[in-house]
Amino acid sequence: MSGHDERQTLATRAAAAMWARDDAARHLGMELRAMAPGEASLAMKVAAFMLNGHEICHGGYIFTLADTAFAYACNWSGETTVAMHADINFLKPGRLGDELVATARHRAGEGRSGVYDVVVERGSDVLAVFRGLSRRTGGSFLGEDA
Repeated sequence: MSGHDERQTLATRAAAAMWARDDAARHLGMELRAMAPGEASLAMKVAAFMLNGHEICHGGYIFTLADTAFAYACNWSGETTVAMHADINFLKPGRLGDELVATARHRAGEGRSGVYDVVVERGSDVLAVFRGLSRRTGGSFLGEDA
C-alpha cells in the first residue's frame, strides 16, 4: 500500500471513530461527505429550529457546522487534537431548507499547532469563512493499533 493510501485509510478510520461518538453532529442532522488527510467536508440542512428572530439560520449553527468540519480535518491522523481558537466571518444568511456544506482544509502547521480554513457554502454562494487554530494534545483515539 502506498503512503497516500495508508494516510487515506487512517483518515477514514479516524472519521469513523469520531462519527461513532459525535452525538452533536448527528443530532443536528450533519452528514460527513468527505474525509482526507487534513481535509473534511460536512453538510447540514437548515431546519426550522435553527432559525433566529429574523427567520434566517442562527449564526451559532453555521459556526457549529464549520467547527465540526475543522474538528474532523485536524483529527485525521487519529491523534487527539482540539481547538485553541476559532473565528468566523458571516457573509450571507442561510435560510430554511438550505443545504449548507462546510469544507475544511489544513493551511499551515508547526509542532503541535495547526491552522485550518473552512468555507461554508450553499451551492456556489459562500455564506461564511472560518479559521481555526488546533493543538494536538497527544495520544491516539484509535487505540494502540493506529
